[in-house]
Amino acid sequence: MAKEKQGCSCVCSVLLKCRSVPRGLVLWKAFVRVISIACVLFMRRLNGKKMQVSNSLGRFVHVFIRRLSLMGSYPWQGSSDYFLTSGDKIRFFFEKGVLDERGNFLIPKEKSISKIGHALHAYDPVFKEITHSSKVQELGRKLGLEKPVIVQSMYIFKQPGIGGEVTPHQDATFLYTEPLGRVLGFWIALEDATQENGCLWFIPGSHTNGITRRMVRAPPGTSTCVEFVGSDPTYDDNQFIPVPISKGGLVLIHGEVVHKSELNKSESSRHAFTFHVMEAKDTSWSKENWLQPTPELPFPSLYT
Repeated sequence: MAKEKQGCSCVCSVLLKCRSVPRGLVLWKAFVRVISIACVLFMRRLNGKKMQVSNSLGRFVHVFIRRLSLMGSYPWQGSSDYFLTSGDKIRFFFEKGVLDERGNFLIPKEKSISKIGHALHAYDPVFKEITHSSKVQELGRKLGLEKPVIVQSMYIFKQPGIGGEVTPHQDATFLYTEPLGRVLGFWIALEDATQENGCLWFIPGSHTNGITRRMVRAPPGTSTCVEFVGSDPTYDDNQFIPVPISKGGLVLIHGEVVHKSELNKSESSRHAFTFHVMEAKDTSWSKENWLQPTPELPFPSLYT
């Protein structure tokens, strides 16, 4: 319980230090209400039904890993096409350094996966149920979202001992909209997230400063699939506040807030399911974003 209290304090700090509603932030029509909702959700464990779904997620992952044993090497993992065309598919991505130059495993397969994405919300019934749950839809309406659509979803493993560092970033760097302030991340802890195993860290109030860097699709014929335009400022580690959270908790992530997570040096994994929604009303999704809707999977509505 102590961890939950500490986490709630962090979320309150992140939100209460946001002195003004940022430009174009239609998502928050009643900012004080959002502070209350976020803190309550952060403290609240998922109900029995949701915890059963979490167990189903675990079974899904174990089945997925078993399937890896039937496959050979994985040289296609590093291909540009594999990443760029994953927005409307379920694909898996490995941690850095787990494969040799021929695509053979250097560590046990069950410890090698970094994440699965990016269309779990559309094609797997368990993840689809979570994403469109009544609790999530109710929260969207309380936040004032009128036409929210789901743009991506991921199962993140943060493997023990090797779960990679996620450097400071803003989600809008990768999921850019005009105007800004239309993307919101839902981050659900499937295991306890602690400072030891790589919980999230945030810079309070940083969502009010806009963005200085974008990741865009590289022109055809170039050696890389994406490139960065602009540069990130240097952040002081002392600016970040850790947000540990217990299994079953939810963290809401503004698209422009600066956040990170450290390398998991512990012996415990830190599984999480996360998805991003965009307020589609009066919003333009950049055609330069790596992630694009397709005829097979247009961005589906959050509301059912």
